[in-house]
Amino acid sequence: MNTQTLTSDDAQAALLENLLAHQRQAYLADPAPDYQQRVKDLKALARMIRDHQDEIVQAVSDDYGNRSHHETLFAEIFPALDGVKDTIKKLKKWMKPQRRHVDITAFPTSSNKVIPQPLGVVGVIVPWNFPVNLSFGPLINIFAAGNRAMVKMSENSNRLAALLKRISGDYFPEDKLVFLEGAGGMGQAFSKLKFDHLIFTGSGETGRKVMASAAANLTPVTLELGGKSPAIVGPDFDIDTACERILFWKLFNAGQICTTVDYLLLPEGKVEAFVEKAKQVFRKRYPDIQVKDYTAVIDEPSFRRLWKTLDDAVHKGATAIDLTDGQGSRDDEIQKFPPHLVIDVDEDMEIMQREIFGPLLPIKTYKNREEVAAYINRGDRPLAIYPFTNDKGLRDYYIDHVMSGGVSVNNAVLHVGQHDIPFGGVGESGMGHYHGYEGFLTFSKLRPVFYQGPLDPLKLLMPPYGNLADKMMKLMLRLTK
Repeated sequence: MNTQTLTSDDAQAALLENLLAHQRQAYLADPAPDYQQRVKDLKALARMIRDHQDEIVQAVSDDYGNRSHHETLFAEIFPALDGVKDTIKKLKKWMKPQRRHVDITAFPTSSNKVIPQPLGVVGVIVPWNFPVNLSFGPLINIFAAGNRAMVKMSENSNRLAALLKRISGDYFPEDKLVFLEGAGGMGQAFSKLKFDHLIFTGSGETGRKVMASAAANLTPVTLELGGKSPAIVGPDFDIDTACERILFWKLFNAGQICTTVDYLLLPEGKVEAFVEKAKQVFRKRYPDIQVKDYTAVIDEPSFRRLWKTLDDAVHKGATAIDLTDGQGSRDDEIQKFPPHLVIDVDEDMEIMQREIFGPLLPIKTYKNREEVAAYINRGDRPLAIYPFTNDKGLRDYYIDHVMSGGVSVNNAVLHVGQHDIPFGGVGESGMGHYHGYEGFLTFSKLRPVFYQGPLDPLKLLMPPYGNLADKMMKLMLRLTK
């Protein structure tokens, strides 16, 4: 590393430290914002999005090369605005101190409370695939809990990051919220800061590095990672309906969703019917993948990786079915990748070894539910599973026997958009939760407070220990039965 790079890195680290110190100083001066202030901050978030909605949508599309405006509105703008509305409606109840039972050692005149209080300054590391949702979503919880935030955007979201950096000062002071562009070594320097909490969304590989950096400061982390989330179509479920729903999500954002259907498990004998329906569905929805409705792959390396993954599967014996009938080009300047179904896959293929993050759908068949559970459980715990069945027993079998971050039944991904249930991974797909009340709790310190009353029963147990202490201990132990 040359001297010039060292100087640049040092300057970057100093800038981040100064921003963090500025926010922490502001937090210490006002450590417990009241309900009115938090609502004001939440409304400012919503106003920031509404005032610049068209610019935000266009910036996201420009970062992609082409991103469907409808997909950005549906999956990013709407959830953020609706999340603000839902949070404001429930915030007063969430902030209310909780009364708790008093132990016998403090009875009868003492009391207990648990008070949710702000942690301080929260760091947010945002990926490129849903950069509005995955920055403003956590910010809703962070501000609801009364905190301040520093947000590092992805280097693949340069246009959006520049826009948010430019406009955020019109709505928030820098000691409340700051957006940072993700170029250079910003991510590594950012994760080394001594935040009061750090939330990261991205790959498992990067998540491990972020967690290692945070560990040096004992900074608590929420990790929202990815993984291979399967859809399982039960023998009883209509193949056409399953296909329509699965393809919607697999092709949404060109498959670049951490919770999308990564692979499909079908009952033996159902593959041909699924393939034929998939061709019909695709032709109806995307007569030409060059239209704006079909989103591009984010960058050239990702585009090449998807072709490499597909080539590897075919070379090792899989059959690839191009739903575009040959529309796609390996030299596409804006990287529109043609969606493929991939059948006859096995575990030696790259497509079954890592998260795909693109419009490739591998299909495997199964004989019974036990085979399905055993297959999924041999791998890392997925971020989600998607059982398609009207059989309650089969549905509950998969929920009980296959652990995952979340579940959508008879559809995919939709559990992520529910404000009143938590979102998060488990094991290799992540740790911690946010969204709704659980998000409020994640970014709060649940502060236990004991209030001593005028009568102190412990006086009866103070040294020197004698007969009275013996009697008191016998009584207390008897009460535990």
